[in-house]
Amino acid sequence: MTSSIKTTASCADPWDADSISVAQALAQIESNISRLHESEALPIRDCLGRISSEAVISPINVPGHANSAMDGFAISGTSLPVDGIVDLTEIGTAFAGKVFNDECGENECVRIMTGAVIPEGTDTVIMQEQVEQLDNQTIRIGSDHRTGENVRAAGEDIKQGEPVLQQGSRINPADLGILASLGIGTLKVIRKPVVAFFSTGDELVSIDKPLAKGEIHDSNRYTLHGMLSQLKVDILDMGVIRDEPAAIRAGLLEASEKADLIITTGGVSVGEADYIKPVLDEIGHTEFWKIAIKPGRPLTFGSVGNSVFMGLPGNPVAVMVTFSLFVTPVIRKLTGAPSSEMPLMKVRSLQDLRKKPGRCEYLRGIVARDKNNEWRVGKTGMQGSGILSSISRANCFIVLPAENEGVKAGDLVDVQLFDQT
Repeated sequence: MTSSIKTTASCADPWDADSISVAQALAQIESNISRLHESEALPIRDCLGRISSEAVISPINVPGHANSAMDGFAISGTSLPVDGIVDLTEIGTAFAGKVFNDECGENECVRIMTGAVIPEGTDTVIMQEQVEQLDNQTIRIGSDHRTGENVRAAGEDIKQGEPVLQQGSRINPADLGILASLGIGTLKVIRKPVVAFFSTGDELVSIDKPLAKGEIHDSNRYTLHGMLSQLKVDILDMGVIRDEPAAIRAGLLEASEKADLIITTGGVSVGEADYIKPVLDEIGHTEFWKIAIKPGRPLTFGSVGNSVFMGLPGNPVAVMVTFSLFVTPVIRKLTGAPSSEMPLMKVRSLQDLRKKPGRCEYLRGIVARDKNNEWRVGKTGMQGSGILSSISRANCFIVLPAENEGVKAGDLVDVQLFDQT
C-alpha cells in the first residue's frame, strides 16, 4: 500500500516549475507592449501628469532681457571703487515692466527694482542694504563689490532654440510654469489609454444587494477603479461576468473593441470554473499565466485583438499586489512614460518572518521611525490574500526574495514604499 498521493503544483507550494520570476514577467511585458501613437492637443493646465508626444524648443530667451535680481542701484562696473568709497548721483528709477530710457553715465546710478530691465550704461546692481543714502540724489558704496553682481543675464534660465521638454516627458508642475513662461498655451500629449475591466464569479453580488449564503460583495472592481483613477487613463467598468465560457468570451471580445488594456479579476487559476485562460487561448494569445510570487501566483498576460490583457487573481490583496507590480508598468509603457519603479530600502524587521524558498513574497508592512529615530518595519497583521485590511493599513511591501528562507527580528529586509502618486 502506498503512503503518498500524486499532486499537482498549487498556490500553497513554494515552487512551481511552470512559474516565471517577477523579473522575467516584467521583461516580457516590456518586450510585448508598444506605446500608443495617437496624441491630442490640450491646454497646458490639462497636461499635468500626461506624457508629451512632442519635443518643445524654446522660441524665446528666458528671461528675455538682462534684469535686476535685487532691489538696489544699477551702475557701471567701471564706477566701482578699487579701494575706499565712491559717491554716485542717482538719475532716476527703473521699475519692473517699464524700460528706463535714459543712459547712465560715469559716477551715476539708477535706482532699480527686482525684475526691471538693466538700464543702458549699467551692468551691475548693488543691493539697497549695501548702500549708504547720503541724500535724495546721492549714494555711497564701498569697494567690496564686483562687476555683474545681482544681474540676471538674458537667456540665463532658457536660451532661444534650446530644448526645454523632451518627447516622452511626464509633465510636472514646473514644466507647466516653463511652458507658460515661453508663451506656449497648448501641448500635444499621448492620449489616455482606455482600460476596461470586469470581475468574474457567480458568487459576486453588487454592493446594493443583500447577500445570500455563499455570496460575497464584489470589492475588486472598487479597488481596481480606485487604483486606475490615480493614473491617467479612461476607465470602462464592465461589471461582473458570469463564470461561463460564452459570457467571458463575449465580454473579452466586447472589451477588445473599445480598450487598449483589459483587466479581469478571478477565473485565471485551474479550477473547474476558471475559464479565463482557455477562452484567452481560443480568441487571443497568452504570454504567461503563472508567476513565482506570493500573493498572486495565477496571473495571465496576453492579448485579445489589439488589446493587452491582464488576468489578475480573484483574492483582493493579490489584486492590489499584482496591479502594483505588473499593471502599472503596462499602463506606463502604453503611454510612453518613463519607468518609475519605487526603489528598495533596507530596514530592520521588528519581528520574525516565516518563509520557504521558491517564491518572492510581498508582505504588507508599516515602516516608521522608532524611539531612537531609526527606521523599522513590521507586518500589518495576518497576511492572507483575502485579508484586504492588511494592505489598507500598510504603507509598504516587505519584499522577501525567492531564495529567502525567513527573517529574524532585527535582520535587514527590503522595503518598497507605496507610490503615493
